[in-house]
Amino acid sequence: MASSITGGCVCGKVRYECSAEPMFVVNCYCRDCQRSSGTAMGTVVFVPKAALKQNGEVKYYEVTAESGKKIRRGFCSTCGSPLFSDADALPDGVGVKIGSLDDPNRFKPAINIYTVSAPAWASVESSLTRFDKMPG
Repeated sequence: MASSITGGCVCGKVRYECSAEPMFVVNCYCRDCQRSSGTAMGTVVFVPKAALKQNGEVKYYEVTAESGKKIRRGFCSTCGSPLFSDADALPDGVGVKIGSLDDPNRFKPAINIYTVSAPAWASVESSLTRFDKMPG
């Protein structure tokens, strides 16, 4: 790997670093990601959980996904910046919100999921593999 993945929140009270290569990068158009990101989708870089180190206070909000499994969304307790997604469906990985990276241009999403929930006005990258819901 050329360099570690680094990032943090808007106010700077939470910083993180990952020393491993990403597992995958995804655009998710589910309603939970829309609501937590404030836009048409959430773009997340999944990394090995054991390789992610963070400092600062992160609060988590837990929801039950459409699959029935739990997902916890982590955000800065001071400024509210969305930072992480911790899902029961991927116990060894953690999602890092791509907008919180110091360099969000380093990674490009490979797939689009939950496209059935994408708003009609949303730009859904047609060159990426697409799934109406969660891939099996």
